[in-house]
Amino acid sequence: MKNKFLTVSIPVILLVIASFYLAFQFINPSPKRVITIATGSIHGQYYQTAIKYKELLHKVDVEVNIVTSSGSLENIKLLNEKKVDIAFIQNGTIKANTTKSIEALASVYYEPLWLFYKKDLNDIQYIQDLKSKKISLGLEHSGTKDLSSEVLAINGINKDNAQLEYHNAKESKDKLLNDELDALFLVTSANSKIIKELLENKDIAVFSFKRAIAYSKKFHYLEPINLYEGTVDIYNNMPSRDIKLLSTTATLVVNKDFSDELIRIFLKKVKEVHKRKSLFEAENQFPNINNIEIDMNEEAFRYFTYGDTFLEKIFPYWIASNLDRLKILLIPLLTLMIPLFKGVFPLYRWSIRSKIYRWYDEVQDLDLSLEGLSKEELVEKLKELEKLKQEIKEETKVPLSYMGEYYDLIMHLELIISKVNIKISSN
Repeated sequence: MKNKFLTVSIPVILLVIASFYLAFQFINPSPKRVITIATGSIHGQYYQTAIKYKELLHKVDVEVNIVTSSGSLENIKLLNEKKVDIAFIQNGTIKANTTKSIEALASVYYEPLWLFYKKDLNDIQYIQDLKSKKISLGLEHSGTKDLSSEVLAINGINKDNAQLEYHNAKESKDKLLNDELDALFLVTSANSKIIKELLENKDIAVFSFKRAIAYSKKFHYLEPINLYEGTVDIYNNMPSRDIKLLSTTATLVVNKDFSDELIRIFLKKVKEVHKRKSLFEAENQFPNINNIEIDMNEEAFRYFTYGDTFLEKIFPYWIASNLDRLKILLIPLLTLMIPLFKGVFPLYRWSIRSKIYRWYDEVQDLDLSLEGLSKEELVEKLKELEKLKQEIKEETKVPLSYMGEYYDLIMHLELIISKVNIKISSN
């Protein structure tokens, strides 16, 4: 009987194992927990923000490598060459039709376009007033240089009627303070140390874009924002008047073939960093997927649209992620469990009853062997029957629900014993 049970169960077990093996072939392995991010200058806001990401991701066992660069345009090049996985860029420096291998993850904070100039210049009311001036447009291959060049160009300013230079933020600031520049453009967060230093300097003025709305109509990735009087420093009343600014957004972009799992855990930490209220941003305004110039990454779109999954609300991310990856196993599992559940109870009943029915072969053989025996032979058969009865009682253990069938066996055996006793008495 044991052999019969194994004959049924072993093929079922092998079928389950084979189904799970085949399902595993369609499951992607867990990605290597490493992210390489391109930022900008080590003195810039992109770099400082990436440091915050790195600290948070380290707590969930994700290693972050930071690659510095000259800015947005070089970051795009690094992404196209697959030297980095994720990069900061200034919104507007890349268009949907310029690359098919880069997708957007999120806008993370406002990046105002700042124009600082020496106060001892003649009153600067419009960008055209910068003609003939010495101006830093930002570092070559940076988003600052890209945007400031466009703003100057639509105002008729170029290298033929102004002295245009290209320096990073720190060099530009130092040259402005040392009277080596008349004005400089910066595109960076208001939290930047350089911005605060320039706002605090009484010899430096910040340009107010009177026609901010007109610029935003021309460049649809720009938004007019206001820096209100005293918001930087109420005690010292900085700035001393309301300033109209133009702002783009710092945008995170990713290689199209980068891991969805790492994108999701990365965006969770991005949200932790940027959800708080700040000088220009309302609480939970960032990160977002608004006003982005290039195609959105599908996983990022799902995350910002639907939030955490059911599993992520219950388990730590990596557990939820692995459970989600294993969902494909539900297909063979459910396919097999339905017939298995239908068959397991009959198989159980059969295995219990077999403990009882297996004795009937011996009982029947003894019954058939009684015909034509002498009295002495019948006495020997009676001893065999009594021994068999005792053996059945010792070896046959069944649940109470099957005791009726057990006692049927005992009753049948007692009938044969009675039959033998009658034959002995009649002889």
